[in-house]
Amino acid sequence: MGFNSFIKAFLPQDKVFYGLFEQVADNLTSMASDFRKALQTADYEERKKLLLRLEDGEHDNDELTHQIFVELGQNFITPFDREDIHYLAIALDDVADFIYASSKKILNYNIDEIDGYMKSMVVAIDKSVSTLSKAIKELRNMKKLRAITEACVQINSYENEADELLEQSIKNLFSGKYEALEVVKLKDIYQDMEVITDKCEDASNVIETIIIKYA
Repeated sequence: MGFNSFIKAFLPQDKVFYGLFEQVADNLTSMASDFRKALQTADYEERKKLLLRLEDGEHDNDELTHQIFVELGQNFITPFDREDIHYLAIALDDVADFIYASSKKILNYNIDEIDGYMKSMVVAIDKSVSTLSKAIKELRNMKKLRAITEACVQINSYENEADELLEQSIKNLFSGKYEALEVVKLKDIYQDMEVITDKCEDASNVIETIIIKYA
């Protein structure tokens, strides 16, 4: 192996990592959009079709996460800290996992009527994922640090919004208007949906760490 080839083998594969994270961002955006459409439609069959499609998105995200870890194992030098790449990949995969988990419970629990709390929460989720996607795509050049920071602040506000919705929904569940089994099912769904925004915030926290280190 020539000297230039040897050096090249250890250079950071920026395009590989940034490209993979951008694919994850696009996949999550698509999943969140489908989730929102599913909970906003009054057509049960259309809702079911959209919710079932989220399993494919979750599997796609698993594959992309695996590819990121493979690249971590093959590249000695990375565009930013290896642990930050690892944490970001895990946080983003968690977003996909909880979108899928929420959708699966809505189907498995035979939830026919999507209430106002779910509809409001899925809007916060969709906005949070969309904003997170924009922040991820700015990492490639690190030229719009203010835009990244503002996106992270917005993600935090969406997480706070989901927290408040969860609190309101739980209070409503224990108002005495619901049967015990219904309380259990709805509470489970509300909590999983709120966790999606928590995971978005976890990812944004990693992004903030990255820009602090490398800005």
